Amino acid sequence: MGVPPIYGLYACLIPLILYAFLGTSRQLSIGPVAVTAILVMSGVSQLAKPFTTEFTNLVVFAGLLIGILQIFMSVLRMGFLVNLISQPVISGFISAAAIIIIISQLGSSLGMKIPDFKYAYENVWYVIQHINAIHLITFIICIVSITLMLVFKKWKKSFPGALFVLVVATGITIAFDLNNLGVAVIEEVPSGLPEFGIPTMSYDSMMALIPSVLTVTFIGYVGSIGIAKSLEMKNRDHTIRPNQELLALGLAKVIGSFFQAIPSSGSYSRSAINDEAGGKTAISSIITVCMVIISLLFLTSYFYYIPKAVLAAIILVSVFGLINYKEARYLLTLRRREFIVMIITFFGTLVFGVELGIFIGVILSYIFLQYYSSKPHVAELVNIPETTYYRNINRFPEASQSSNYLIIRFDDQLYFANTSYFKDTILSHINKRKVKPNFFILVCTNMHDVDSTGLHVLEDIHQYLEESRIQLLITGAIGPVRDVLKRAGFTDRLGVHHYFMNIEDAVRYTENEESHQDTFEAAVQFNNKRSFLD
Repeated sequence: MGVPPIYGLYACLIPLILYAFLGTSRQLSIGPVAVTAILVMSGVSQLAKPFTTEFTNLVVFAGLLIGILQIFMSVLRMGFLVNLISQPVISGFISAAAIIIIISQLGSSLGMKIPDFKYAYENVWYVIQHINAIHLITFIICIVSITLMLVFKKWKKSFPGALFVLVVATGITIAFDLNNLGVAVIEEVPSGLPEFGIPTMSYDSMMALIPSVLTVTFIGYVGSIGIAKSLEMKNRDHTIRPNQELLALGLAKVIGSFFQAIPSSGSYSRSAINDEAGGKTAISSIITVCMVIISLLFLTSYFYYIPKAVLAAIILVSVFGLINYKEARYLLTLRRREFIVMIITFFGTLVFGVELGIFIGVILSYIFLQYYSSKPHVAELVNIPETTYYRNINRFPEASQSSNYLIIRFDDQLYFANTSYFKDTILSHINKRKVKPNFFILVCTNMHDVDSTGLHVLEDIHQYLEESRIQLLITGAIGPVRDVLKRAGFTDRLGVHHYFMNIEDAVRYTENEESHQDTFEAAVQFNNKRSFLD
């Protein structure tokens, strides 16, 4: 994240204690997370140089702002807003962020001094140009550390492979005096617990940090709630409350920032280890805090000789799994437009940076959403012989089509974006008939809402059908749609005898209009109660 390693330990104290008491997940472990780190560093590095006092102050201040925003969202019951970011966008972003993190560790893993570039590909190009500058011993330490951790992980997931490799590598560094051979080490790490202090704040810094704050707020919460939900489904011994999670995460950041804690979120790897180790309550988090306190008070002197290459190896192993190529392959098979969203988000994040990459993905998702919503699925239904079922004529071409009536099912809400398509499609189906039908049956079972523009178009269609001597019949209208039609007066203008509970009743009416003289009340039932925005 561009701050001294000690701040990572500070983030595992106050925030973890607060979440243990306020959070609703029993296994979720919060702390510094790779994705959050790259987001924060991306924004703050534009204002200050990493590993400087100014940079660290801005990171802590960013954590305070993120926490305040999450508390505000919790108070307003805005946990649902995370649903605005689709899974393909998240997958594409996280995969790209993982690669950016990997690239950011090239300097430490190769033993090279890499200038501060704005974009990830510039770092890669610099390494290629200066390949001869790789420090061989550092590179070997990194590769061996990665290999050992992967072996331990495959052998036994609960085994603390990273800690084992860290201890052994530090011992070897001390024994063979590797730091004097060019192997970079952490060096001095301050001991003791973090002191209380008010983060350095200014209006200009706040305005400059807003893009990063908004991004981390959403992405961090999406990641945390996603991990918490997956653990909830696995264990089924507790219930996750999204708005309470927002409050817990927000307070953890706000109060943590007064004790020098950098922004923290739910960690998948730590949470998974916590769950596999048998953690069933928040006590496991309290034990973790106790171990961190012991380390800060008594063990920091041993951190001096920890090779940076080992820390880089630990980060690399943890983020390798974030590159979700399986999700890309799955989306390509399932739905290509979501695959396109994921891929464009992925490359957009790599090329333009994390904030702009997410923005591109979200905008593209809504462009696709609006495009397909403006041209929803419309089916002409026909009767399957010797049954009372009515299905799409394109799927059941052997079914019989009646010249007396035309049945159309519209599979979306009827609103301003698709009304023209709705009208054109209906007129097209009617005009394709060599002999115009006497009845037009509109199946509304999948039409969950109608806005004012939709009502105007429905009125236009009704007028056109009357002029063409075709009766409009409506079947299966759900409650909210019936309410709107009644308030608009359309129900009365069309006539209550033209409403039916199902297609079979409507078809029976087309065969004998006298059979439906008595209105079935449920077909036209409406509710006078309305919400504030309804």
